[in-house]
Amino acid sequence: MHVWRARIVLLSAAEVGTMAIQRQTGESKRTIWRWQSRFMAEGVDGLLHEATRPAGKPPLTPATIERVVEMALAEPPGQTTHWTCRAMARAAGISHRSVQRI
Repeated sequence: MHVWRARIVLLSAAEVGTMAIQRQTGESKRTIWRWQSRFMAEGVDGLLHEATRPAGKPPLTPATIERVVEMALAEPPGQTTHWTCRAMARAAGISHRSVQRI
């Protein structure tokens, strides 16, 4: 892992073009650019560690899941005859994909 990162930086220092680096390392342009900029910003230490990634969306709480299930078992509001996925999502304040997963 550290070897190909160092190789990208060494080839860059030797003024080898991105396409040539791509052919020699098998890495994408995006990866090459990432490690070049990381090296310029942080030096060798930047090559030795992975960047931390922001956490994804937190999972739905059990209370939210329970509320959606209760809504599905209850009559829909107003004159509607049944719940639609999107209407339930709006009422619960979550995405329709989350309602589908539940």
